[in-house]
Amino acid sequence: MPARALMFQGTGSDVGKSLIVAGLARALVLRGLKVLPFKPQNMSNNAAVTIDGGEIGRAQALQARAAKVAPNVHMNPVLLKPQSEVGAQIVVRGRVHGKAKAADYQALKPELMGAVLDSFARLKDEADVVLVEGAGSASEVNLRANDIANMGFARAANVPVVLIGDIDRGGVIASLVGTKAVLGPEDANMICGFVVNKFRGDPTLFDSGMARIAEATGWESFGLIPFFADARALPAEDALALEQQQAAKADARVKIAVPVLPHIANFDDLDPLAAEPAVEIVRIRSGQALPGDAQLVILPGSKATLSDLRAFREAGFDIDLAAHLRRGGSVLGLCGGYQMLGRVLRDPRGIEGPPGEAKGLGLLDVETTVSSEKRLEPAQGITFDGAPFHGYEMHMGYTEGTDCDNAFAQLDTGERDGAISSTGRVFGTYVHGLFADDKQRAAWLARIAAGPAKVRYNEQVDAVLDKLAAHLEAHVDIDRLLRAAR
Repeated sequence: MPARALMFQGTGSDVGKSLIVAGLARALVLRGLKVLPFKPQNMSNNAAVTIDGGEIGRAQALQARAAKVAPNVHMNPVLLKPQSEVGAQIVVRGRVHGKAKAADYQALKPELMGAVLDSFARLKDEADVVLVEGAGSASEVNLRANDIANMGFARAANVPVVLIGDIDRGGVIASLVGTKAVLGPEDANMICGFVVNKFRGDPTLFDSGMARIAEATGWESFGLIPFFADARALPAEDALALEQQQAAKADARVKIAVPVLPHIANFDDLDPLAAEPAVEIVRIRSGQALPGDAQLVILPGSKATLSDLRAFREAGFDIDLAAHLRRGGSVLGLCGGYQMLGRVLRDPRGIEGPPGEAKGLGLLDVETTVSSEKRLEPAQGITFDGAPFHGYEMHMGYTEGTDCDNAFAQLDTGERDGAISSTGRVFGTYVHGLFADDKQRAAWLARIAAGPAKVRYNEQVDAVLDKLAAHLEAHVDIDRLLRAAR
């Protein structure tokens, strides 16, 4: 029997759609149901590798984890990965489909709807409940034509919608009621109810607000959800999370500096380090200098490496990085960051932007050529110091040179990965998810004199998901949500 399904759309971005779907997935699994997450179209440069050798948005991978199932490409059949001048890379069912600018992508949507509906049907055949997440705002009526992410999907698949409003940003009554006002009647009829998220203070003070929304829209109220502070311990997908600078830690023993470049990707690589009490992660933007007291500088991944290398130099970070190394600091490049550390970076076919090449930072004796073939697979093995790791690879291009002889890691497949400079203080690797492995993270903390690792990261993530499920059980009428699903 096909599963029931319910879709969660928002009045805007970052209202908590991903988090609510993850929490409900864990809550329903704890009730004994088989749950699968689904997002028709996602836009993110934070992606995860699936067991079937593709990639999906990081949020859907977290939701799969919440549902206690392995992620697969059907959970996010269309993924848009923003690049520079070429617009976005389009990933369909885990594989690169092409690239397009925003206007051109609109014309592709009817073609992609078939893949979206087929993936959704596959999930419905395998679950008791499918929880669907919309994208952006339900009220973006300017993008309604050929929509596959919100109401276009809901109507095509006949899935009822719950609308989420964010009271923390203000104007939640207007945003919910206003969404009803701008939607066409047939779209508005798909919405069966609403929740208000991120409430702070005495909930009785908003009783009249909830009643006013219900009266003005005719929608059912499913709950008022208090702000869930522990969400900061879960991997973030949206780049908006980068705007929230980590507070200084009184007990931090070391500082790790991270230049934030325009096309930063897979920045969740840093989350396990940020979770450690002894570590202060400092995100540095253009106009700021890399701090002189940082023990380690990490260059994260990039979706447009040549463009970000240019931005790195324009910000003067190359000068700061040289000074950091003179002071005895270390540098780690992850994926695109690794490519920047070499002598030369080439993109002869214009895979990530206009064709071209540039002189790299010259800190590793390697050269990189970007290619159309994308490597997507789990990776595990040991690093140069014998510490084990489990992670994944997600990159386009190959790197070779003298420093590759001093490899960063030995993979279980027998392959070698990455490079280490002759000084032993500059490291590059294509492995993502490195620090989520407790033993690997502990080795890095020891290397930079941060003391022992205090966090069991994967256990912590699961504990927070359990806590989130309990939070939603307490503040959302999940029984009525299940009755609304069809």
